[in-house]
Amino acid sequence: MTAISWRHRRQQAIAETQKSKNRTFSYSEIISITDNFKTVIGGGGFGKVYFGTLKDGTQVAIKLLSQSSNQGYREFQAEVQLLMVVHHRNLVSLIGYSSDSHNMALVYEYMVNGNLQEHLSKKSGSILTWKERFQIAVDAAYGLEYLHNGCKPPIIHRDLKTSNILLNEKWQAKIADFGLSRAFANESGSHVSTCPAGTFGYVDPEAQASGNFNKKSDVYSFGIILLELITGQPAIIRNTHAGFICIHQWIRPIIDRGDIQTIVDPRLNGEFDATSAWKAVETAFSCVSNFSIQRPDMSHVLAELQECLAIVMAVEESQTMKAGVIRQSNSLLMSHLNIDTDMTPSPR
Repeated sequence: MTAISWRHRRQQAIAETQKSKNRTFSYSEIISITDNFKTVIGGGGFGKVYFGTLKDGTQVAIKLLSQSSNQGYREFQAEVQLLMVVHHRNLVSLIGYSSDSHNMALVYEYMVNGNLQEHLSKKSGSILTWKERFQIAVDAAYGLEYLHNGCKPPIIHRDLKTSNILLNEKWQAKIADFGLSRAFANESGSHVSTCPAGTFGYVDPEAQASGNFNKKSDVYSFGIILLELITGQPAIIRNTHAGFICIHQWIRPIIDRGDIQTIVDPRLNGEFDATSAWKAVETAFSCVSNFSIQRPDMSHVLAELQECLAIVMAVEESQTMKAGVIRQSNSLLMSHLNIDTDMTPSPR
């Protein structure tokens, strides 16, 4: 298929989706939905994100384009085009948009539990369990695998990071922020760019040097996210000797010593399974290989993480069963003691 015919079909698909699935809102409705932009819940190069409520009570997030942002306009347009034709349970859904030429806005489903970065922060009041971390990793891997292999042509995100993985009320993870995403008319899914893309600490060094972004560039970013989930550390770590280093540079010598305990998030207080930890670290390091050709496809990464989650769930089930047996044994022992006490003659 030629690039021209691909673009034509894409435009047709966007037009059809626009008519059938996405609502349009006037700017006055956006003002009403956000209660005059009362609550800011996020932001970026495009502008700010506000909390809102539709007339039927549905909670939403409103991304309002800043009029002073040239970069934001391009990202805004890219996100509209992509989310109108791409739908998956692990991608944040676009509910509608405001097409006012002076006040453009996107209306998304609201993700009540915020983003992954917040929950991995040491300032967070909540601590994700070992099982929750793997469930989030699997959810995010599903979303990225769909973009790479379920979309024709393939789509690369180009800005994967923990702040772009959002969590709903059931702690289901969904990938967000598609402003830098690109779809390609060839199966190789590569794109040469002279413009900066991505976030420091998550950007594939090979792609950064060559400007050639492809699916394996996303795989690198995903590997960094996986290491953050395991360790609770940020993508860039302050080091007393080297200033700032990437998370995998900090982990590598520790892992080479065979020490998994030191790298796992200390806030878990040792409540993790070592087998799944080693497997996850191995998967993450395959993702952050220096050369893209050595990195796995997301379908392989997803399969590995599903195995990790299965291990974690099996260990948890085994621990639950053991705890049940102990409780039952204690209950039987107490019953036996009570019987003995009842049978003991009382003093006169």
